Amino acid sequence: MNRPMELNIWGGDWGLPSVDLHCLEVMAYAKFSGVPLQTCVTNNPFWTPNGRLPVFKHGKQVLSSFPEIAAYLRKKNFSADFGLTPKQCAEVVAYTQLLKAQLYLALQYVWWVDTKNYVELIRPWYAKALPLPYNYYYPGRYEREAKTHLEALYDQDDDPLTIESYVYGEAEKCLTTLSVRLGEQDFFFGSHPTSLDATVYAYLAPLLKVPFPSPALQNYLKACSNLVKFVVRITQRYFPYAIQEYEAKKTAEEGTRAKTTDSESDFPNRRRNQILAGLFATVAMTGYALSTGLVQVSARDDLGERLDDYEELFESADNEES
Repeated sequence: MNRPMELNIWGGDWGLPSVDLHCLEVMAYAKFSGVPLQTCVTNNPFWTPNGRLPVFKHGKQVLSSFPEIAAYLRKKNFSADFGLTPKQCAEVVAYTQLLKAQLYLALQYVWWVDTKNYVELIRPWYAKALPLPYNYYYPGRYEREAKTHLEALYDQDDDPLTIESYVYGEAEKCLTTLSVRLGEQDFFFGSHPTSLDATVYAYLAPLLKVPFPSPALQNYLKACSNLVKFVVRITQRYFPYAIQEYEAKKTAEEGTRAKTTDSESDFPNRRRNQILAGLFATVAMTGYALSTGLVQVSARDDLGERLDDYEELFESADNEES
């Protein structure tokens, strides 16, 4: 009996099958290679070998890094690079190194170091996705790791804005190089995606799709129209379910907001109707009491007081409605 290949991943959002670069890289490569891979959203790296996702499992094999997973899949005759020449394979290696050298640090900066992005979007997302008590630990851990990586490369006495400008400048050079290399092709080596396309997609898709409050680098990517089309093309062809799930989620949220807004806007009218009903009941009962002689003239004074009270309530309701 053949055991299934399984990949534990971070979940998706914003039309992406996963928000994590490393998960996306393996998922895209598996799709391009035709691997019958079962993905399992765990959102919990606690039980993983190195405290990170993804984790690939097949029988007794448990692997975490993309090179290890790709090498194992090649042994099983699954590869997105079978048709590449030695020169093209060398180009894959060169561009992969370029991405790691110039773009990876910038993505870490956008994700974990930029205070506005981290506080307003990233930390809340992971705090919601992770189970208790890990949601109190992992966002802070990843933030510290990214800052430590940055501090190891740059002098701590340097102006933070200078460091940010340099990091983003290198990333923009990388994006320009990728845009020029891709040109008008669907994929980097023609009409079929390879491991390079999987890696580039994994780097670019979160940068393009996540709604960052500080979108400086994202805006630069959006200006590279062929790279934008590249990301959209892969998502639509290989992960259409992610788009469908996100659209369904947005529709449901919009419906909930509309119901809440309608309910709030109806509140003054509901209160007005309640006041009218109370006033009508009071007048009817008082009129009946007076006509039958059960209540004497003193009741008219009481009725006048009640009418004055309801008038004040009407004025209050009108003020709330306006």
